[in-house]
Amino acid sequence: FLEQITSRRIKSLTDYFVGVEVGLDTNARKNRAGKAMEDIVEYFVNSICTRHGFQYIPQAKSDGIRSEFGKHLTIKKASKTIDFAINTPNKLILIETNFYSGGGSKLKSTAGEYSEIFLQWKQDGHEFIWITDGFGWRTAKRPLRDTFDKIDYILNLDMVEKGVLEALILDH
Repeated sequence: FLEQITSRRIKSLTDYFVGVEVGLDTNARKNRAGKAMEDIVEYFVNSICTRHGFQYIPQAKSDGIRSEFGKHLTIKKASKTIDFAINTPNKLILIETNFYSGGGSKLKSTAGEYSEIFLQWKQDGHEFIWITDGFGWRTAKRPLRDTFDKIDYILNLDMVEKGVLEALILDH
């Protein structure tokens, strides 16, 4: 999969996701699209961190962040896993990713949860970036807009491809 990205056989990440989902049942589609989203974002995170000498932890938990980076992270649920934690010289950057192919209550609850997480992690002195994409947001524009107004950074895959994620990481 990552080889297809690096060789530029995949021209549009969003179009790829739509293609990935054809013929799969709902749960398999959700799991596969979510995993593919994480894989794509990790490709970019790894590349950015390698070029700039930053460390990152995929699927990070608060105790792993504390032991690896010496940073405290307030988390309400002990079982919370963060897609990516990046340690830069100035800040800990926490990234959550998801892809929504269809609408539903999950989009609304995730948007609300990330508004709360953003405030807590900002108080801890960390940055939070939410990378989300998919056609599901067409049916949930209001919760997305509400969250957009509350947190500092919401990106989509096109923005990541165009270097916005790297610029944000380097700016912190």
